[in-house]
Amino acid sequence: MPQLILKGIEIQDVKLISKDLVDELQEIIECPRDYLTLEVSGGTFIADGEEISTTPMIQVNWFDRGQAIQDLVAAAITRHIQQAGYSQVEIFFNLLEKHSYYENGEHY
Repeated sequence: MPQLILKGIEIQDVKLISKDLVDELQEIIECPRDYLTLEVSGGTFIADGEEISTTPMIQVNWFDRGQAIQDLVAAAITRHIQQAGYSQVEIFFNLLEKHSYYENGEHY
């Protein structure tokens, strides 16, 4: 944890930025590298009966780390995705509660 779910961005672009992005997030969040996961969601976006491309949307599932850390994470994600050629980036955070998150049947 945290988990980033990326939509509206090509998998090859995520591969190109993944190492540097995870390196930076690991420093900001101060967590082991293997706690961070990136998932590219392959959804198709539709408008008026046509397939369309959309602004990249990144969902971050994580435990609350405070506004200052969240702001740094959002800035880092935005910067890396913009460097991959996407001008607009939307990010939203889902805050998980430790008592509701289980690993091997045990909550945190």
